Amino acid sequence: MKPLILVVEDNADILFSIKLILEANGFQVTTADNGEKALKVLNELKTIPEVIISDILMPKMNGYDFFKAIFEDIRWNRIPFIFLTARSSPEEIRFGKMLGVDDYITKPFNEEDLIAAVAGKIARNKKIKSINQKVEEMLLSLKIESKASISEKEKSLVHLLIVVWDDRLGPELKDYYPKQDYLPIPIKDIGTQLFQATVSIYGNEDITESEGLLLNIENIKKYGYILFDAFQDKTSRGGERQFMIAVIAPKINYIESFEIKKVFKTISLKLKKNEKWDIEASWEEILEILSTPTL
Repeated sequence: MKPLILVVEDNADILFSIKLILEANGFQVTTADNGEKALKVLNELKTIPEVIISDILMPKMNGYDFFKAIFEDIRWNRIPFIFLTARSSPEEIRFGKMLGVDDYITKPFNEEDLIAAVAGKIARNKKIKSINQKVEEMLLSLKIESKASISEKEKSLVHLLIVVWDDRLGPELKDYYPKQDYLPIPIKDIGTQLFQATVSIYGNEDITESEGLLLNIENIKKYGYILFDAFQDKTSRGGERQFMIAVIAPKINYIESFEIKKVFKTISLKLKKNEKWDIEASWEEILEILSTPTL
């Protein structure tokens, strides 16, 4: 089946042009000329689109409000979202990135850029789905109860962990917080399985850019956000040592994951420089992100 793309654009000529380009490149396309109509289209579709492409300046419901509606609906908030707009100022682009939009293409655009953006988002989404499935399969193999542990304190439900690859031992849990472990399986096993599942998708080749992933870990009724990175190490096979920073919590939404990624980037930089850092302080930062309502 051809990948389904939803295109939302109020300019009829541009909408028709995008539809032709996508269909000529092997995609199935459904359209709407504003956000309100697009939401109706989504409600009526039997198949969830692989990608949403939306203009920003539209009548009735603009692109920002449409993205917010998509973001807040659990049925659609994992669909890659691309803004296609003539508003190309750095401020506008930065605002779109802050919202969590996956990509930002400015008008006028060429066919190659459009197809590359769409194909790239579909490939990445498939990779994330594969990791989710791999994690679920690995955790299921441990034969644990599907019901997660329950605690009255929020701190006991959020765990921060660092896993580093060891050429002899494989994934090794280097540090975690809090030290009390109320998860249904040992945090060491969860860290190992998350690391191995990620490596099975990305491979063991050199990591040129850190990868951040938001996962729904069904077996333990938790969400996980991980950052997979590496630092140069001449003593390690291949000259680099891979590591994973992860948080496991009852719920993590996409906007929160972007804020968590900032914390993880700071941790990653310290790990690469072999600098000391306070895992409890980082955990407190993450708790603040997760406990603060998203506007």
